[in-house]
Amino acid sequence: MKKKIFKWFNHLLTGVLIVLLLCVASLVVTNKLSGGEPSVFGYQLKTVLSGSMEPGIKTGSIIAVKTGGDMTRFKEGDVITFMEEDEKLITHRITEVLKNKNQVMYRTKGDNNNTEDINPVLAQNVVAEYRGFTIPYLGYFADFADSKKGTVLLMIVPGIIIFLYSIFTLWRTISKIDLSSKTKDTVEETKIN
Repeated sequence: MKKKIFKWFNHLLTGVLIVLLLCVASLVVTNKLSGGEPSVFGYQLKTVLSGSMEPGIKTGSIIAVKTGGDMTRFKEGDVITFMEEDEKLITHRITEVLKNKNQVMYRTKGDNNNTEDINPVLAQNVVAEYRGFTIPYLGYFADFADSKKGTVLLMIVPGIIIFLYSIFTLWRTISKIDLSSKTKDTVEETKIN
């Protein structure tokens, strides 16, 4: 019974470590290949760093935003992600669409803010549209994983653990083969005598 439990635990631990290593590795590779913004099935993942859109989008959440398309198509009530003058991304709700002959602008406001944003957003500064998908608090993990300490802890340490576990498993297998060989030799000697 103990052997079954130990074997089951070993398989579970190996599976969890491999899945963790693959997930973190794919997140890091996707992050680096896309120029810093991971994307899954055509959606970019963004970390929410402020509480301006609470309670709908909590601080530290990861949201999925859809990029591309006509950035003049949005209407009042849509939630957009846009670039501010200081290269900072913001996700807020459109409160008003301003149109003149050649230009579309949006007045925006965070759901948790008391007032609208000071400057209207030019349509060409809109990066993406938020479609309602959010994972609360996962952004804290993503920020940590993107740091040097996070990379070491989430990629290198599990890699070392898997490597050491492989050596341990190999050593156990060799020991079993060696023991089996010795037992077989002892049985053959007994038969001869």
